[in-house]
Amino acid sequence: MSERFHKLVELMAALRAPNGCPWDRKQTHESLKPYLLEEAYEVLDTIDRQDPKKLPEELGDVLLQVLFHSQIAAESGSFTIDDVMKQLADKLIRRHPHVFPNGSDDPTPTNADQVLARWEDIKRAERQAAGRPESVLDGVPPTLPALLRAYQIQARASRVGFDWTHDQPGFDQVLGKIEEEIRELRMALRLPQSEGGTAGSARQQEIASEFGDVLFSLVNLARFVKVNPEDALRQSINRFVERFQYIEAQATASGRTVNELSVDEMNRLWEAAKKRQPAAETRP
Repeated sequence: MSERFHKLVELMAALRAPNGCPWDRKQTHESLKPYLLEEAYEVLDTIDRQDPKKLPEELGDVLLQVLFHSQIAAESGSFTIDDVMKQLADKLIRRHPHVFPNGSDDPTPTNADQVLARWEDIKRAERQAAGRPESVLDGVPPTLPALLRAYQIQARASRVGFDWTHDQPGFDQVLGKIEEEIRELRMALRLPQSEGGTAGSARQQEIASEFGDVLFSLVNLARFVKVNPEDALRQSINRFVERFQYIEAQATASGRTVNELSVDEMNRLWEAAKKRQPAAETRP
């Protein structure tokens, strides 16, 4: 353990000590969950903004969460930060036998696809050794954002051959599936409205189901063309926010609020906002 890392561990222990910080002392694994998620998303935002000067700080905040959870576990005797690092090192070696030879006669993978296939074989052996279910979909957390979870589940299924063919006919197959799901959504939208029109009606449930199928198919297309749907949607949201805030700023500059603008004015300002963004950002 480097001296600097050892110092971080000591600082975290001091914060949790009886004479340490009252807020840090009261935290638990459960109470820290939202902070871990928040810090991870701040890293993503920094990467999206291409801000390498800010990235070390945000990565440090994620590391702080690892140290925090490890210190809490050390106090209860569950595990220590040394256990975390040892298990990670062991896993990196175990899952990369093509880099760290283990004496096996398995052929060395020559491309990324072969590496992924071997990775899945190793993980399957690990699950069997631990007595866990052997589904290739295990390990995709149900708490992931839905788009990202769909992407990861489809990717796992693809690695064992459950996928469209990656050529032009396959590309057409994916688009055809999206068109099929949109047709089914149209049919659901045309179903007669039930009395009262409650959200729990059979019609509403059918619409929700078909809408979900459309999204799932779009994720499949994203994966097929090597686009991360979670990243793509997040970036589209960022573009929308930037453009809408430009409209608000222009309204303020004219002495009005945005709700005082006409639809035509907002549309003109929207187009102006699009032109202000870099060319790569304005293609959608």
